[in-house]
Amino acid sequence: MEFSLTDEQRQFQEEVDKALGRISPLERVRKAAASPHEFAQDVWSGLADLGIPAMLVPEAYGGLGLGLLDAVLVAELLGKHVVPAPFLGAAVIAPLALVGFGTDELKSDLLPRIAAGEMRLGAAIAQPVSGNHEKTGLHARSGKLSGKSTFVVDHIGAHGFVVADDDGRLFYVEADAEGLDILTIDTVDRTRGTAQLAFSDVAARPLDGGNEGLGRLADATRLVLAADLLGAGWKMINDAVEYAKIRNQFGRPIGSFQAVKHMCSEMAAGLEPGRALLWYAGYAFDNDLEDASLCCMHAKAYMAEAARFAARTATEVHGGMGITDQLGLQYWFKRVGWSYQAYGSPERLREEAALKQGLIARERFAVGAAP
Repeated sequence: MEFSLTDEQRQFQEEVDKALGRISPLERVRKAAASPHEFAQDVWSGLADLGIPAMLVPEAYGGLGLGLLDAVLVAELLGKHVVPAPFLGAAVIAPLALVGFGTDELKSDLLPRIAAGEMRLGAAIAQPVSGNHEKTGLHARSGKLSGKSTFVVDHIGAHGFVVADDDGRLFYVEADAEGLDILTIDTVDRTRGTAQLAFSDVAARPLDGGNEGLGRLADATRLVLAADLLGAGWKMINDAVEYAKIRNQFGRPIGSFQAVKHMCSEMAAGLEPGRALLWYAGYAFDNDLEDASLCCMHAKAYMAEAARFAARTATEVHGGMGITDQLGLQYWFKRVGWSYQAYGSPERLREEAALKQGLIARERFAVGAAP
């Protein structure tokens, strides 16, 4: 059995890596971070030219018909280049929600435009996924939603939203629907937009699937974030190694000191084992294996801790330069910090995995945690 990527997948990843280097250089990231409320149309157009919005859209609707494993490979590169453009909601959650649980009418209307990069959907599913203990009263009554949804992703430039209410039911809502108020929230990561949606009798179209549908979206979201963490973590490790080669102290490169060697090796040894877990979880998701959900939880939990360690240690290797704006390390550092907590912290995810296996009581789990 082959436990590796195919030649086509490796070639695809190499081509996307080169393209993202042109589409999202550090200076473009700086510009986007300086104007976090503006939609980076040029970056999005570059992603659309690569076919990234079409990855999870079936060929029958003009997409590429690829699997989540392929999206994981792209997510790793988006983290590596801290690309300031929609992906999690627009290219992952929305297509999966519509393909799996949308009506034929919605599929025919939205999926071709999503595949072409003409339509972008944000995702408002964080609260029921991450177990926020603070209920916001988001419920549907007579086909209309009322309440709030926080930690909404990809809202900037969005034409609509995939929304989950407090009970985990899924809906599609137009961005310009009457009664919908969108409030942008500033977070530590200024390369990704985050918002709160306030609903006041907003017309919503239900998606089929219920809690099982939300669970599948949660698995995909966590796995894609884990891949983003892998890419960001390795970028910081590589930068630290290169810096250690050229930074001299006491007449020799700091990379020759045993302490620095140990720091770099610890980062790599902690982060790299998660790659196989990511690949298997993506394969399990695409093939509906029994352990897919558990693997997605553990992949996110493991990668969050390993990437945070790498981010902190890589900054330390750079010394005082690591906290300056000159090198731009803060963009990766903050991206890791955002992803660490989003859609379930490591502690929360391990408790959820334990609950799923019957190892803890639901009463203990129901206390919840911040998103």
